[in-house]
Amino acid sequence: MSALTLWRPLLGLEDTAIEDVRVEPGHGGRVVVSVRPMARQKNRCGRCRRRSRRYDQGRGRRLWRTLDHGTKPAFLEADAPRVKCPVHGVVVAHVPWAHHGSGHTHEFDQQVAWLTVRTSKSAVTELMRVAWRTVGAIVARVWADLDTGDRLEGLRRIGIDEISYKRGYKFLTVVVDHDTGHLVWAGEGRTKAVLRRFFDDLGPDRAAQLTHVSADGADYIAEVVAQRCPNAVVCADPFHVVQWANDALTKVRLESWRAARKLARRDPPARSGPARKAQWLPGRDTANALKGARFALWKNPENLTEKQHAKLAWVAIADPRLHTAYLFKERLRLVFKMRPEDAADYLDEWIDQASHSDIAPMAELAERITRHRTRILAAIEHDMSNGPVESVNTKIRLLTRIAFGYKNPEALIALAMLALGPHRPALPGRPS
Repeated sequence: MSALTLWRPLLGLEDTAIEDVRVEPGHGGRVVVSVRPMARQKNRCGRCRRRSRRYDQGRGRRLWRTLDHGTKPAFLEADAPRVKCPVHGVVVAHVPWAHHGSGHTHEFDQQVAWLTVRTSKSAVTELMRVAWRTVGAIVARVWADLDTGDRLEGLRRIGIDEISYKRGYKFLTVVVDHDTGHLVWAGEGRTKAVLRRFFDDLGPDRAAQLTHVSADGADYIAEVVAQRCPNAVVCADPFHVVQWANDALTKVRLESWRAARKLARRDPPARSGPARKAQWLPGRDTANALKGARFALWKNPENLTEKQHAKLAWVAIADPRLHTAYLFKERLRLVFKMRPEDAADYLDEWIDQASHSDIAPMAELAERITRHRTRILAAIEHDMSNGPVESVNTKIRLLTRIAFGYKNPEALIALAMLALGPHRPALPGRPS
């Protein structure tokens, strides 16, 4: 085997002939490998790979970055002629070692993508000697290669949610397969149009195969799901329902805190030094105690500390209205632990009592629970929640830190799909 022939498997090249290898001391000792496509790969459109008529020499020879050799950066060098495609017009001819319009080889792209989903931003940029913005473009290219569309095959139970990825109300809509836990689709925004794009990609036949859809209480999700897969059971996520109750409880606590702050205007002047500890100021002390009670009110009873148990006991005496709201929240949480045959009557009783209470936020919550009653009971009956979706969202939040500096959300979506989807990037030359 000649020395030049040996370079082709070392570089992972296919349908490519090696012409020469040289080291250029003036560029940090970089290795430059002169190559050319083999005859069957010549004069093809760079976009559709259709054999086309040669147009001109283009801009002459150019370089493509490939994987380093030892401590030295390496490049492939070749002519970049243009062809005239009957579909795409005049374009640069296809080369088998890189994507159209890319300055990096396939193997280089694969290694960058593999590192991006497993290591830190600084490690990728330093090891691969590329700018971080370049990484975003590479990740998008690799995902486009791996995305065969079969990630949407066989979907039966899915979860739909939204996640904020940037300040200024920038959101992603994400879809997760309940059976595998994989992220199967993501799109920019949180509107009906975005969700319809998912169902367009899914197609009517596969949408008809969906049996369960879990989501939060967003009306636009329920409306699109009802239109595209009316036979699927829509389940309200228990976590979001309890979160609604916590939000209502927070409103009640803030009402009590504001009332205490108003009362504090009539408090006598606060003493200074040790005398203040023995002084009771009804308004100010009550407001401070209510401010410190929020964690005890939010947490589940089984997770309370001894001090938080004491704080709840104080709330029961000092503010019975707030304590009643807390009990409403806990009773609503209990419904998701009940048997399906008991949950309906229990939930109806809860709605009736909350509706007729003198606590406005709880009455408003009862109206909301009434609107979503069918979905809540479906979640209990089918034991469905958005737990897998929330797990994926937590990982996406970490990826948003890694992806800081990407110019567009498409690169973030590609990174999320590579890290959390069914198709993961593999190191070049290694079995996937």
